[in-house]
Amino acid sequence: MSENNNPKTEIERPSLCYRIFKSYLRFVHDRLYYRKTYSINSQVIPADGTPLLIVSNHQNCLNDPLGVLFTIRDRKPYFITRANVFEIHPLAGKFLRSIGLLPAFRLDYDGEDSLNKNGDTFKMTEQELVNGRTIVMYPEAGHQDKRWLGTFSFGYTKLAFEAAEMGNFEKDIQILPSCNHYSDYFGIQNKFMVKFGTPISLKPFYELYKTKPRTAQREVNKLVRAQIEELMLDIRDLDNYEAIDFLRLTYGTDYAKKNGLNPSSLPDMLVSDQKLVADLDERKEQQPEATAQLYGEALELKHGLEKLGIKPAQLEKEVSPFWISMVLLVQFMLLPLWVASLCPVGLFYLIPMAMFKKICVDPMFEGTFLYAINVLFLMPLLMVLSFLFNGLLGGLISILLWPLQILFAWYYAKWVIGSYRSIRYLMATGAQIHALRGLYNKLREKVIRK
Repeated sequence: MSENNNPKTEIERPSLCYRIFKSYLRFVHDRLYYRKTYSINSQVIPADGTPLLIVSNHQNCLNDPLGVLFTIRDRKPYFITRANVFEIHPLAGKFLRSIGLLPAFRLDYDGEDSLNKNGDTFKMTEQELVNGRTIVMYPEAGHQDKRWLGTFSFGYTKLAFEAAEMGNFEKDIQILPSCNHYSDYFGIQNKFMVKFGTPISLKPFYELYKTKPRTAQREVNKLVRAQIEELMLDIRDLDNYEAIDFLRLTYGTDYAKKNGLNPSSLPDMLVSDQKLVADLDERKEQQPEATAQLYGEALELKHGLEKLGIKPAQLEKEVSPFWISMVLLVQFMLLPLWVASLCPVGLFYLIPMAMFKKICVDPMFEGTFLYAINVLFLMPLLMVLSFLFNGLLGGLISILLWPLQILFAWYYAKWVIGSYRSIRYLMATGAQIHALRGLYNKLREKVIRK
């Protein structure tokens, strides 16, 4: 970390209302929406009051800035994000601004005429940066729908250097590369991680910027991008992305164990997945024909499983009709409890998903709707109604039961879906299962290479 030589800066203290609101948002985010969250290397974050620009990959719309927001507990970060997300719904736009998001208009999304609106946003942001605030930007200029790093816009380097110039190059503007990583993009109760790199001081580039601003920006961008590529899972072979991702998801646990890593730990799985992808890239370079065959067989297995409606793990062992019958019996006995649990928490899923399907075509916005509509509208509204209809004590008990109801409803539904897949497995012919199991085991030997 670079030494902080900044003149004394007034530290921004978030208001009590902001901290209460943030605590409410964090509880829903960390305890209900995700099963487990991780913050890796957060000790490198410079002291509060240091002008800090956090730069990250962008893969999951609102979920990405929320991860940073709840990781930086002692600061109020401001986020620069593409303007069209503010137009999804007026309620969503108000919510985004309430947690510190600021709109940036982009040519590809908003048109050429809208670019003039960026001036005020960037000037304000530059001033906040000079004042020692924390700004978060996503230089890919839009989220990706896969685990790869897109092209960087130089907007963040321009903003950082212009902020330094605004402060007469007396402030040490620092850029902190980071990444977001998810066990799964969709649904709830997944695992999520924010991982930070090493802060990069802009001071060594100030003199270069004064004479060759674009060169200075390119040099800094090169350093930032290199760090983010190392932090995240960056699958660069997009032509074979589907096969690579399938192999990662199917055999990732075994690969992690082989490398002495813990499959239940998302940080360990990120390291393992990075090793696996690097291994596959090396194989493609050294043995292109064999690797092409491997990818072809992976897609054959994937499509064969999809046709039968089953998952790879079901090929690990035989499914007992008696056992499935007993499971279905227990599920039937628990069905009334599940139906009861849906009142009112079923609305927390059904209403946002209905709005999402009606308003948005981009699947990566699913989490944005699921989280934002609930925390901003549905949960507060149903809290008020609960107190009105059940009284103070009854309403409080009802609300305290929501987390248990949400978790039970979600995991019961997943359990039933798993049983449905088991039935699909039993309905398949022995020849179909035998062929898929043979291909499954063959691929595992190739991938793990024990």
